[in-house]
Amino acid sequence: METIRLTMAQALLHFLDQQYVEVDGQEYKFVHGVMGIFGHGNVTGIGEALEDEELDLTYIQGHNEQGMVHAAAAFAKQKNRLGIYACTTSIGPGALNMVTAAATATVNRVPVLLLPGDNFACRQPDPVLQQLEVPSDYTVSANDAFRPVSRYFDRIVRPEQLMTAAVQAMRVLVDPADTGAVTLALPQDVQTEAYDYPVSFFQKRVHHIERRPIAAGALTRAVEAIRSAKRPLLIAGGGVHYSLATDALAGFAESFGIPVAETQAGKSALLWEHPWNVGAIGVTGSLAANRLAREADLVIAVGTRLADFTTASKTAFAADVPLISINVQAMDAVKMDAIPVLADAREALTAIAEQLQNSGYHSAHAEADIRAGRQAWNDEIDRLYGLTHDDGLVQTTVIGEINNTLAEDAVIVAAAGGLPGDLHRLWRVNAVRSYHMEYGFSCMGYEVAGAFGVKLADPARDVYALVGDGSYLMLHSELVTSLQEGQKITIILLDNSGYQCIHNLQRGHGSNGFGNELRYRDQSSGRLTGAYVPIDFAKHAESLGCKSYRVKTIAELQSALAAAKEDTQSVLIDIKVLPDTGTGNYESWWRVGVAEVSKNEKVQAAWTDAQTMIAKASKY
Repeated sequence: METIRLTMAQALLHFLDQQYVEVDGQEYKFVHGVMGIFGHGNVTGIGEALEDEELDLTYIQGHNEQGMVHAAAAFAKQKNRLGIYACTTSIGPGALNMVTAAATATVNRVPVLLLPGDNFACRQPDPVLQQLEVPSDYTVSANDAFRPVSRYFDRIVRPEQLMTAAVQAMRVLVDPADTGAVTLALPQDVQTEAYDYPVSFFQKRVHHIERRPIAAGALTRAVEAIRSAKRPLLIAGGGVHYSLATDALAGFAESFGIPVAETQAGKSALLWEHPWNVGAIGVTGSLAANRLAREADLVIAVGTRLADFTTASKTAFAADVPLISINVQAMDAVKMDAIPVLADAREALTAIAEQLQNSGYHSAHAEADIRAGRQAWNDEIDRLYGLTHDDGLVQTTVIGEINNTLAEDAVIVAAAGGLPGDLHRLWRVNAVRSYHMEYGFSCMGYEVAGAFGVKLADPARDVYALVGDGSYLMLHSELVTSLQEGQKITIILLDNSGYQCIHNLQRGHGSNGFGNELRYRDQSSGRLTGAYVPIDFAKHAESLGCKSYRVKTIAELQSALAAAKEDTQSVLIDIKVLPDTGTGNYESWWRVGVAEVSKNEKVQAAWTDAQTMIAKASKY
């Protein structure tokens, strides 16, 4: 057997460099490069290999470990999970900074490969700098925090263990049903230890992503359920994108007269003008979709986790309505006591459509009613886009101006706060895969890093991060990375002086508002109720090397968007918007814990209202 002597780190990178995926006869290079921040736990191991080995892997310098993993996850998501970046850090704080982003990737079913440094396997320099010591179990390191947020975890304590671990890591990364964060903890001494690896380990490997067909029994059950339904509703989730099923979804809706509502991950599966697209569903949903959901006698969920925002905490549908859940992940397919269809979304929709066509099925939905519901909702969007206020800019008006100005194929990226609700309801999508929302984990700080990752994955398109001031303050480091890499992104920052989304949530459940606005401390009350803290975000971006614009009027916004379009480096547009000028609730409910005992009578009333809604919710 022919061998080659390499360090474990060198071998790992050579292996990753030869990984490819194939789907529908098209082959893609899977690992595009490594994002990293070096420290004593990886710089002389993986760092040396990246510097000195001949590899077709791009190294990108991160500036915050969480941020670079968000960027890697966004890259993979925009690539429809057909390409990734690995992420490397030192041990201790650097590694732990990746845990939040690892959970975000896993919750969203997005592949990321994490390569944190780890304690010395030999234990001779013990304890090493940044080592976590657990007196009851000395095998534990800081990296064990990755176990619950990883779909696969391994610690490589001998260089030859890499061969098994690397193959298992790839198994998970390319599996549509099982993908998420994969963590290979790499002790810093083992990274540098050599081994005679078989040359065959480094041969090109093509991982074939097979479309799972629908089983005969599941096909029969699904067809029978749909044929008995008069007012079915389709819910498009992120799986529609990943299975490249957007055309199949559109054809299914058109053939059988079934309206389609979209989750955050599924939005842009259909363009906003599609006659059967009734918009967002659930807590952040449209009036058209939420009313149809309540009236539906069958719900067909395609590629969605059926999370609480989609189901309005299990109150969006009639409590006894049957569900069909088409999903490659069994855990998702059985939620809410659904009829499970374990299959690729495109394959399932195509097979079910063929059977329904043979039977002559068509729903009882009247096109005129769907058209009227869509028109009423579009009229509401127009109203919200046209609101004005004497004291400043209205958030929904700003969103409308942005939506009407950006190129049709531009990609917007958002994640947390009030913007996801406004964008889910109001954003009119003009191109597939142009709406990139991280809302599975609702992770603040994803937006800027995510926009950079999307631009890496889709460099021909303009990419915009829509972010609130609170989320921007949490994490904006990869804005610098975008400048280093020459990957222009535009940050559209809506500054409403704090965490206004949660402020509104408080007040909606009886509170007067506490601790969520960006205010100075009032010296008489001792609380954060003083004047708003003014922040010049444009100046901050300028200090990093970006072009920036300040906006307080619609005319200034129009000018800034036009100028930003022509700029060649990353841009930040600092827009001051009035608090509490986003969208409201459109006949949906979200369950949050309300204090059962309170001195506040409004909180007591909110608790009583919550119990009424809880009694209406499905128990599954």
